[in-house]
Amino acid sequence: MIAVPAAAVGAHGFLPDHIAAALAYLTPIPAIVFLRLKPFNRIPFVRFHALQSIFLALASVVLAFVVRIVFWLMSFVPRFGYLLASLTVLLAVLGWLILWLVVIVKALQHERFMLPVIGSLADGM
Repeated sequence: MIAVPAAAVGAHGFLPDHIAAALAYLTPIPAIVFLRLKPFNRIPFVRFHALQSIFLALASVVLAFVVRIVFWLMSFVPRFGYLLASLTVLLAVLGWLILWLVVIVKALQHERFMLPVIGSLADGM
């Protein structure tokens, strides 16, 4: 994960850039709205965080699918399979929650925090 300082971050319209960037991570809906609204879709900082938020949401859907398959496979392990599966799900959810909080805090701190694969995709668009 790479922290790149944002270039010129200022208030455009009714919402400061760093607040808009952080709000984009709440759900994909505000991210899509910020990509469609005229003052925000032209600000590289907000656009980057909105795209990264959408890609993070897509990655979480894929992760949920993978965790569900792992849970199903581990349930066949005798004795402690269900416990191992539950711990796997708990670790995945906890890791995702920590990552989600980190990107929100970094956006509030005016940082262009790039996640390894997702950040490169968002930066290239």
